[in-house]
Amino acid sequence: MTKIALMGAGGKMGVRLAQNLKDAGQDLYPVEITDVGRTRLRDEVGIDAVDQAEALADADVVLMAVPDRLIGKIAHTFIDQLKPGAAVIVLDAAAPYAGQMPERADVTYFCTHPCHPNIFDTHDSIAAQKDYFGGISAPQGIVCALIQGPEEHYRLCEDIAKIIYAPVARSHRCTLEHIAVLEPALSETVAATLSLALRDASDRAVSMGIPEAAAHDFVLGHLKIELAIAFGIFPEGKFSDGALLAIDQAKSVIFQPDWLDKVFNLDAVKKSVEDICHD
Repeated sequence: MTKIALMGAGGKMGVRLAQNLKDAGQDLYPVEITDVGRTRLRDEVGIDAVDQAEALADADVVLMAVPDRLIGKIAHTFIDQLKPGAAVIVLDAAAPYAGQMPERADVTYFCTHPCHPNIFDTHDSIAAQKDYFGGISAPQGIVCALIQGPEEHYRLCEDIAKIIYAPVARSHRCTLEHIAVLEPALSETVAATLSLALRDASDRAVSMGIPEAAAHDFVLGHLKIELAIAFGIFPEGKFSDGALLAIDQAKSVIFQPDWLDKVFNLDAVKKSVEDICHD
């Protein structure tokens, strides 16, 4: 059985991963250095943390459920303790894409990240409908990249990724650069920013006397159909002539003409992940 050392097992993300690994019957060695995290791991997952040396001894896989900005720093503290052929799985592309991971040619590096449940997926249960993050009840997609290491380690690490993010509907093989473009550029720089802009716009409408519930119903309802049209999920749907006119007039007000080139410039992506690592 594959021995898995889980670093940061008592953190918010760590307990999710620990629960799924435990439920899947994996040979799990959870590591958590804080008293609060150890207590959370015991109370929420029902397992106790072990000493790091015990977890890393002969570990086949080290899974790093630690803050993005600390991945590279923490990896440097234990890399020499790993056996040749061990695999290190990180949950974010920032540290490896920024060149923060320690150099060791005989160790595999693998990156995986959840897509989170698709807003257009349908669910049979309320629990799945309310699983906004994923990894509990709602199926989600994941992205995976073999950064370095033998090809056979891709399947080994992908199988673990499917467990920690379960239930997984789709697994997409990408490069490390692909995942760095997906996050932060696509999902945070663009999508999260636009999401907050939508909230700001809704709040402005409310400040003009529109009932908050009405504003939220209106914008969230329109978002569902507008996103469905934009992404081709509702192919028979189309924007009205009035909507197309409003869109055309708004682009020059809301967006700089070259915003896509600026956001998805690979130098800008690299700068963004470097900023994350040095935060």
